[in-house]
Amino acid sequence: MSFYAYILRCGDGSYYVGHSDDLETRVRAHQSGLIEGYTQKRRPVVLVWSQDFGERDEAFRAERQIKGWNRAKKEALIRGDWEAVRLLSRKLLLRSSFDTPPSAANQDEREPRHTTDPLILSSGLGQAERFERPAGVNRHSNPLILSSGLSEAEGRVSKDTNNPVIVLVRPQLGQNIGKAARAMLNFGLTEMRLVAPRDGWPNPDAGPAASGADVVLEWAQVFDTVAEAIADCTQVFASTVRRRDLVMPVLGPEQMADRIHASPERSAILFGAERSGLETDEVALADAIVTVPINPEFGSLNLAQAVILLAYEWSRRSNLAVPTAKELEPAAPHGEVEALIAHLDQELDSKGYFHPPSRTQATRNTLRTIFTKTGWSSREVKAVRGIIRALVGPPRNRAKT
Repeated sequence: MSFYAYILRCGDGSYYVGHSDDLETRVRAHQSGLIEGYTQKRRPVVLVWSQDFGERDEAFRAERQIKGWNRAKKEALIRGDWEAVRLLSRKLLLRSSFDTPPSAANQDEREPRHTTDPLILSSGLGQAERFERPAGVNRHSNPLILSSGLSEAEGRVSKDTNNPVIVLVRPQLGQNIGKAARAMLNFGLTEMRLVAPRDGWPNPDAGPAASGADVVLEWAQVFDTVAEAIADCTQVFASTVRRRDLVMPVLGPEQMADRIHASPERSAILFGAERSGLETDEVALADAIVTVPINPEFGSLNLAQAVILLAYEWSRRSNLAVPTAKELEPAAPHGEVEALIAHLDQELDSKGYFHPPSRTQATRNTLRTIFTKTGWSSREVKAVRGIIRALVGPPRNRAKT
């Protein structure tokens, strides 16, 4: 039997560490709010790291140790950056000689001033060796994969779907990559490929800009050339607003989306660098140009805007959840509306509202028109009658504050 230590990323950006003998069931319980406590008020949660152990005590010990780590060290573990884990462990070891260990049970992200890791204290080498992932153990990232029973690899590059691959060619700023990832996940796209990112990858500026779309960044793949990035795709669309000296189809977003959904094979959409866009030879690798109607005197879209435009158009034909419109309340029966009008008429007449007498019927007709053309519901009729009673009745005694 296996026991798991795991890390969840919460909706507020913090991390929760736990252990369980049934990882998938436990994560679903966190996601649904069945587990009271830290994660219940911080949903949605995403499983970003896990490892199995042969004994429950080992998993519990790992949970307690990781809880004592600072945010940077947890994120290094999640990334699998063992060198960063070692460096951060050594820094904590130096501090531990002077500080008193607090409880490791807190699920906050305060900077710890100590280390509770016995292996760090005894060796100074950090937890990299202790948490080396055995072959075949998955590092889950996506709750949809857990609920569907797919492995992480199957979820990442499943060819059973026609979700397009988003290829960012020579992106310059990490913030723009993060914003593009956020735009992708908004509309159900998770596969990002980066071609020769200027500042390398991973980029520390991408995570904050992604605003929670970390699963896209974690799965991002890096290629040296556009040709390598699209090698497994059967149709490729080049996003550009500039005219090219190329004889190839030029499509709008709707036509592009239709072609992607019509094809069972993988498709890719290319986006160029922030300043220069796609080069002509890169556009030539595509099957068609896709462009949007735009102001010819100001045709500059930033990277995330371009991604969100085309991702949205693709999503319109997908099965993404759409918030249900609130159903309108049924109209009140005619008798209830008549009773309301009669009630109002009676109270207005008692206050001498209908003056001069020669205009009484015309005024009543106007009031009737107001109250019969709006489609009042029974609840609204009752509310208005309550207002009338409050206006004409004696004031209620108010409690002194």
